[in-house]
Amino acid sequence: MLMPKKVKYRKQQRGRRKGKALRGSRVDFGDYGLMVLQCGWITNRQIEASRVAINRRVKRGAKLWIRIFPDKPITKKPLETRQGKGKGNVEGWVAVVKPGRILFELEGVPQDLAQEAFRLASHKLPLRTRFVSRKDQEFAI
Repeated sequence: MLMPKKVKYRKQQRGRRKGKALRGSRVDFGDYGLMVLQCGWITNRQIEASRVAINRRVKRGAKLWIRIFPDKPITKKPLETRQGKGKGNVEGWVAVVKPGRILFELEGVPQDLAQEAFRLASHKLPLRTRFVSRKDQEFAI
């Protein structure tokens, strides 16, 4: 499971999810990428499920980069607990993503296979995504 080894503060506030991604919005490492189109949180379990789906589809033929990391702790109070008495315990970890962020990148496979692998991975994610390629983004600039 993806999660930080150590964090400075055990609990964080939820924060605000708006705006566009400034960093991590270009395909830098591979030939093809999976770009997110909405603001939101992606949990460590969703990232892992997507990674497994991609690797199963491309088998050993490709190099995969995961461009996001779940470094935000999410807390939850136990069921049937009254309000007050402080913040709940850490239940999981999420990565905060904004529109335009590249989640995964692939290299070493044909475009149709990469597209199919990212389609399977997108079904594991709670947000809308789009397939992008490195050569297409050169013309977009």
